[in-house]
Parts: sequence; structure tokens; C-alpha cells
Amino acid sequence: MTKKLYILFEHATGYSLFRVEEYEDIGALMPQVAAASQNPQLFNSLVQFVAFQAFKSAQSTLECTEAAIDGKLSEELKIFLEENLPKKKRRKVVLGVADARIGSAITEEFEVTCSFTDVVPEIIRGIRFHYEKLIEGLAQDTMYSAESSLGRSMSRSKVKFNVNRADNMIIQSIWLLDKLDKDINTFAMRLREWYSFHFPELFKIVNDNLKFAKLAQLIGDRNLIEDFDSLEGEINVIMEDEDKTRAIIQALNTSMGTEIAEVDMENIKSFTEKVIHLSEYRQNLLNYLTSRMNNVAPNLSTLIGETVGARLISRAGSLTNLAKCPASTLQILGAEKALFRALKSRGNTPKFGLIYHSAFIGKASTKDKGKMSRFLANKCSLATRIDCFSDEPSNIFGTKLKEEAEERLRGFTAK
Repeated sequence: MTKKLYILFEHATGYSLFRVEEYEDIGALMPQVAAASQNPQLFNSLVQFVAFQAFKSAQSTLECTEAAIDGKLSEELKIFLEENLPKKKRRKVVLGVADARIGSAITEEFEVTCSFTDVVPEIIRGIRFHYEKLIEGLAQDTMYSAESSLGRSMSRSKVKFNVNRADNMIIQSIWLLDKLDKDINTFAMRLREWYSFHFPELFKIVNDNLKFAKLAQLIGDRNLIEDFDSLEGEINVIMEDEDKTRAIIQALNTSMGTEIAEVDMENIKSFTEKVIHLSEYRQNLLNYLTSRMNNVAPNLSTLIGETVGARLISRAGSLTNLAKCPASTLQILGAEKALFRALKSRGNTPKFGLIYHSAFIGKASTKDKGKMSRFLANKCSLATRIDCFSDEPSNIFGTKLKEEAEERLRGFTAK
């Protein structure tokens, strides 16, 4: 029984269908087909154009392409094949396709034999090579434009922002938060040393860097202060401690600091503004990170805290990667250097990594820290998997897991 070979060709511009002449003979002449694919006139004698259907829009192009990648039939492809494949004697039809999964889906839908081996790949290669000449009225610019548009759409689709899985935002935020902590500490220490030439007593009275910067900006040149009463009230607002406020006022009257030029004080005040701005931005960033963690990983955040949870996600690379980690890996995540050093020297392996900064590990006694870290890593692994694969974010499981961790900690302390 002679069979007719049709070729389905998918392009960014649309679907096209071709009929291959003398299928039985061509199948036995692979070298000749390969040679014909390089010769337009010879190839046109082997392959005849049947039908073409352009995509309706860029969105339609993307949807049909994604369906093809997943091995599924789009509605447009179903309609195209239904209208253009021979309606009678379909058992005699062989449809050549590029993907075996698409072939299986077409066979199931239309009861048409599909082929993706033998001479079919070579014919598809020839169609791709001569596509512009095979489709009448198709301009080269149109082809390139459609291909570029589809490429951009596919790229956007792959990196499409998902509100509930924005773990990349968490990774960037925690990295920036750690960087800000180092920078703020460096700048604050430089400010303390700089302003202490003029008012050294403030260095010992005020330990908080942000409060020190605000006080340095408020006080400025101590020799120019006229109204100590109003200044005391403003200092008390910053310090929130009357005893330290009185100590600062007393130190202002008896300070052993040197005189300072106006231009120097202007530079100090300018620097204090930078330190205050960075400190305030750090607090805003921390609030943002807390909010994102409660949306992306609410159970992990409830169990171990937003900052530690964010560091675990950052170290793993993503929430999905962290969910794939076994509890034993999560337990020592962040202590890889110590682990490999211990394995190399055949010493004791570390008992904890980043989860050491959890309040549960901090409250446990020295002998129980290892046990608590194993228990906590197990619960964190469960919480992470729930966060990663649940449809709706919720901290119900995290609350329960936290209660179990607190109960285990009380069991350790009761011994």
C-alpha cells in the first residue's frame, strides 16, 4: 500500500504543511535527498507546498511554541491539521514531524501515523534552509522579525517575575544587607574617631553608631551652643535615656576636646548625614526583606527568623535548591570550608553552619548545640519544602514546627 508523506514545519511565522513526492523512492535515497536539500530547484521537485497558517499575534506565537516544547497540541495546530490533512484515507498518510512527543499527540488526536526518523529530519532541514522560497509572499524581513520577537518573548517567559517565588530578590537583599552592615560599621568608626578630636567624651557615653551620628550632627561645634536646656531635650529624644543625656550635657561643659575649624565641622556634618542615611536605608531594606521572606518562605521565616532564613536561601542559590537539600546538608550549609578541612585532616566535622545564628542554637548549652542543630535542620528542611511546593503561602506549619523546636529546647534545659 503506497503511503503519502506530509511534513509539518513549525516556524515563528506560523504552521506550514508540505507533501513529499515519491515517498517510497526517496526513503531509499538518503544521499540524494541530502544533496537536494542544498539545491533549491531540485528540492522543489521533491517537496510541494500544501498550506500555510500564520500566527494571529505574538502572544499566540509564544503559546503555540511553549505547547510544542511541552509536547502538546495547541488549538491552532489542531485546526490547521484538521483543515489541511487529507480527510479520506488518513491511514495512508504519514506525517513527518520534528519532535517525537508532538508526533505521539498528533497520532492520538487524528489517528495519523507520524514519523520523525529516516528521511524526515533531512527533509525538514531542507525546508528550513529554503523556507523563504517555499512560502510565496513571505519576506525575509518578516521572518527575521518574527524570529526575533519569539526569541524575546521566550526569554521573558523564562525569567517571568513570580510574586510568590521572588527568591532572587531575597538573595540580592540579604547580600546588600550584609554589605551595608560592613560599610556602616566602617563609616561609623571613622566618624567616631573624627568627631572625638573635638568631643572625645561622647565616644564612651554612646555605644550605638546611629545615635552617635545623630548626636554629632545635632551638637556640632560645642563652643557655639547657647541654649543647653533645649539641646538637652533634643538629646533626650535621641538617647531615650535621661541618665546618659545628663552625662552628655555635663561632658559638654567639661570636655577636653580640641578646637575645630568651621570647614572641618562642615565636613563632619556632611559625613554624619551619609551615615544616618545609610543606617535608615538599612532599616528600610531589613523591613523589605522581612516582608519578602514572609511572602516567599513564611514557614521558614517563622521557624528560624527572616535573616537566617534569607542567608540559607542565598547560600543554596534559590528556595528550590534549598528545598532539595537533605537536612544533613542544610545543617552545615555555610560551613563548607570547615567540612572539607575536617575531611582532609580526618578530624571532627562541623555540627552547624548558618543555622548557628538561630536563637534556638544560641539558647542551647554547649553540649546540646549539636543535637539542637540536627533537630532544627530537620524542621527547617520540612518548612522549606512546604514553602517551595505549596500553592498558597502560609505560616501555619512554621508555627507548629517552632513550637516543637521550643519544646525540644525546654527538654534540653530541663536536664
